[in-house]
Amino acid sequence: MAKVIESTQIVGVHIVEPDVYGDDRGRFVETYRREWIPEAHEMIQSNRADRRAGALVGLHYHLHQADYWYVPFGRALVALHDLRLGSPTDGRSQTLEIGEHDHRGVYIPRGVAHGFYAVTDLTITYLVDGYYDPLDELGVAWDDPELAITWPSESPVCSPRDQSNPKRSEIIDFQRPRYSRGR
Repeated sequence: MAKVIESTQIVGVHIVEPDVYGDDRGRFVETYRREWIPEAHEMIQSNRADRRAGALVGLHYHLHQADYWYVPFGRALVALHDLRLGSPTDGRSQTLEIGEHDHRGVYIPRGVAHGFYAVTDLTITYLVDGYYDPLDELGVAWDDPELAITWPSESPVCSPRDQSNPKRSEIIDFQRPRYSRGR
């Protein structure tokens, strides 16, 4: 059975360490189960992205959507930052590396900004509990010193959108979700 650990740095973030089974034919990993994170809503959409080494995606956040990330190929440095008003961990950041070397997954609740740096060429799959809504695609600057995130590169490959995200101090409170345990 997978080991599921709630982050000690950001409340509501869960790190999943699944069981990996393998033999001469290859390997099998159960990457996600709804019951692993009881307070999570049902995941209703699955997405896949392929990124080249040196690419940085994010930091993005949502008012109405949670994510579950898994990297079956390659390695990603994941960065998280709590933006939730009233959260006991508001303002805290966390980084962790996930990928095929350890098969960990990460559950990211609504209001926690999230991004990743492709340490190697990678494939990332992410489950979400809400359908894509462009009005719920918000961001915060990946290089904002207030977030205190150390990235492997000071000049990663970023999209124009991610290069123009505002600093945390520029985000108006109504653009930040309120903390609610389990959401």
